Amino acid sequence: GRLRSRHVGFHDQLRRSWAASNSLLCVGLDPDPARFPTPLDAAPDAVFRFCKEIVDATADLVCAFKPQFAHFASQREEAALERICTYILETYPDVTLILDAKRGDIGSTAEHYAREAFGRYRAHAVTVNPYLGADSVVPYFAHGGGVLALCRTSNPGGDDLQSLDVGGSPLYLRVAEMVADEWAGRGACGLVVGATYPEELARVRAVAGDLPILVPGFGAQGGDPRAAVAAGATADGRGLMLSSSRAIIYASSGDDFAEAARRAAIDERLATLPDGW
Repeated sequence: GRLRSRHVGFHDQLRRSWAASNSLLCVGLDPDPARFPTPLDAAPDAVFRFCKEIVDATADLVCAFKPQFAHFASQREEAALERICTYILETYPDVTLILDAKRGDIGSTAEHYAREAFGRYRAHAVTVNPYLGADSVVPYFAHGGGVLALCRTSNPGGDDLQSLDVGGSPLYLRVAEMVADEWAGRGACGLVVGATYPEELARVRAVAGDLPILVPGFGAQGGDPRAAVAAGATADGRGLMLSSSRAIIYASSGDDFAEAARRAAIDERLATLPDGW
C-alpha cells in the first residue's frame, strides 16, 4: 500500500477510530444560529453548547468529527471552535478530529495555517486545496498533522476544472495520483471525494492505494452511502470517513435536538456499515 509516510500520527489515529467505533460515519459540525434549536435561541455560549450536545450524543457512533471553520469564524466564534476541539480531544480521544478549512497558500502563509490547524485547534488533519502544489503542504507535514486534499468535490461546479482532460486522465485523477505517489512520501495524506460521484470515487480508490478518503455529501446532499462504501472502501472494509452534517445536527429544532441527532446518526451509521461488520 501507499501508507509509507514516516508521519503516521493521523493514520494511526484514524485506524484507532475505525476500530473503536466500528463506524465509517463522520459528523460535520456546522453551527448556524439561524437553525439552532429553540432551547439555544440567543443563549449565551450557544455555539459551543450546541456543538457539545451534538458531540456527546453521537461520539460513540462515529469515527470522526469535522468542525467547519467558516461556520465558527463568520460568527466570531473561533474561541468556541477551540473549546470544542479541546473537548473532543480530551473527552473522546478515540475519535479523529478533522478541521474542515480548505486551506491553500504558499510557504510562509501555509506555515501559519499549519500552526492554526495543529497548534491552536490541535486537529489530527486539515482539508487543503491542492492547486498550489507540493510546496504548499510541506509546512503541514512539518507539524506532524494529516492533510486531506480536495480531489473530486460534490458541487455542480466541480466539473469546471476537475474533469478537464490532462494527458488522457481527468484532473481529479491526476490530483489523486500526485497525493498518493508524491505527497504521501512526505507526510500523512488523504483525499476528499464527494459522495454524489460513486463511479469517480471508485476510480480515485484505484489509484490512491489505501489512502483514507473523506466523503462529504450524505444526508442533505443526497449521496448514497452504500454506493460510496462499495466504490471506495479498502479491502478491509475501511478507508473511508463518510461525512454528514445538516441531516444529523439539525434533525430536530426542539428540546430533543440532541436525541434526534443521535437517532439520525444511528440510522446513517447503519447505512454506511460495510458487509461483514
